[in-house]
Amino acid sequence: MATTQASTTAGGVQPAVPGAPQGGAGVEREFTVKARSQRQQIVRRFLHNKVGMTGLVVFCLLLVFGFIGPLVDGKTYSDLDSGAQSVRPGTQGYLLGSDAIGRDLLAGLMSGVQRSLFIVLLFIVIALPVGLLVGALAGYFGRWVDSVLMRVVDLILTVPLLVVLIVVASNFPGSRTPLGVGIILGLFGWLDLARIVRSQFLSLREKEYVEAAHSLGASNGRIIFKHLIPNALGSLIVWTTLAAANAIILEASLTYLGFGVNDPNATSLGRLVSDGVQAASTRPWLFYFPGITLLIIVLSINLIGDGIRDAFDPSNRRVRA
Repeated sequence: MATTQASTTAGGVQPAVPGAPQGGAGVEREFTVKARSQRQQIVRRFLHNKVGMTGLVVFCLLLVFGFIGPLVDGKTYSDLDSGAQSVRPGTQGYLLGSDAIGRDLLAGLMSGVQRSLFIVLLFIVIALPVGLLVGALAGYFGRWVDSVLMRVVDLILTVPLLVVLIVVASNFPGSRTPLGVGIILGLFGWLDLARIVRSQFLSLREKEYVEAAHSLGASNGRIIFKHLIPNALGSLIVWTTLAAANAIILEASLTYLGFGVNDPNATSLGRLVSDGVQAASTRPWLFYFPGITLLIIVLSINLIGDGIRDAFDPSNRRVRA
């Protein structure tokens, strides 16, 4: 049986409220739990992911190196110095050395990072909406729409992507610029995304909230853009990061085979690696510095992708949400 005590005040005697702190017992603390949205939980898990944060820090440093570094260095890769040909690193004011015609390799790396990231950005801008559209239509509507679209995807996937890119680049010589290479990669780099989105939509369209939206009279377009795509966002972001790293490797492969960027003044990391291979034995700095930079940028993007994947994984409990 609950009992209460009375407290005496200047105005008289008042009954005490059950559960209220009494005079000598001290003040009870009130504990509250702050609710976090799903987006806040994902961000929190990513920020506590050491692998993902390491990749993000390295990638940001590369951005600073590629876009702010030229403003500090003051040199451009197109500048030729006939008196400093094949200079070793650290001599005559060339921190990373120069090539056979007197171009500063450090300026070349900065320009290469810019061009490679431009190619990746162009690839994502083209491939992401195309793959999302094809996969969404195939997975949501199913039946003959799914059959037609997926057979087209399967037909293109029967030929290795690198072979398709080589054939297209060889028939369009004017496309061997950072802009052209980015467009070519984007036009043929959406196939895996289409299959991923299709599998996501095949599962999501059977959920109760989709049936509820149908019963309320929501259009197919509203259901796709307001309900299905936001719930597939995790897969889209993970694919974007991993595909970006793959695009850099494909650009380097195309350039190495002679079908990529061929403008000497609009170089990329792949072009620098391709040019440095022939001099690797006599002037190793022309090959190893671009190769290491290419490796670091691909590795950093992959680490970011791993961190994002863990952040979107609801079964990941290593970090309290």
